[in-house]
Amino acid sequence: MLAIEGLVRGRVRSASLEAMSGPRRWTPLETELLQECAVFSVSRTRTVSPKNGSEHDFYRIDSVDWVNIIPVTPEGEVVMIRQYRHGTREVTLEIPGGMVDPGEAPAEAAARELLEETGYRADAVVPIGATSPNPAIFGNRVHSYLGRGARRVAEIANDGNEETVVELVSEARLPEVLRNGGVDHALVLAAFLFRKLHEEASAR
Repeated sequence: MLAIEGLVRGRVRSASLEAMSGPRRWTPLETELLQECAVFSVSRTRTVSPKNGSEHDFYRIDSVDWVNIIPVTPEGEVVMIRQYRHGTREVTLEIPGGMVDPGEAPAEAAARELLEETGYRADAVVPIGATSPNPAIFGNRVHSYLGRGARRVAEIANDGNEETVVELVSEARLPEVLRNGGVDHALVLAAFLFRKLHEEASAR
């Protein structure tokens, strides 16, 4: 019995060490552009497995980096927007955000999107975090910001086919909105988590 227990422990230990040493990077061989769309492209890459040397095709969505921003007014209201999303075919509650234009810094893009989609400008645009939208198929990053001292200074100036409507949500009501599924956008929820972690770190 002791010998069996020792063997099991040894196998568990070996499995743990093996898990700690991997996984290893795959080696890309060649990439083919399959489709160029308005805001992203789709490519296929032939890749070699580091485990057994076999070749496999993987598909990736390439896009420029994105931004979003949590604008908060001096009165303690979060400036949010409602807009129609073609993926879910629903009107959603979100925070301002969009794509980083060529030659534009992410913070500049966040301030621009805030002004275009809401007509508000923040006294300070503070970086609070960045993440991958989905590392399985996306290669870009999403940069999140906190907009302090947000005030309305202009009319909404949507471009293209975009249409946004401002909705002010009080800080007191925000946790309930998030808990009850009032916000269904994963990257918006990530931004609110970044904000919480940022404020906790600043309070230390």
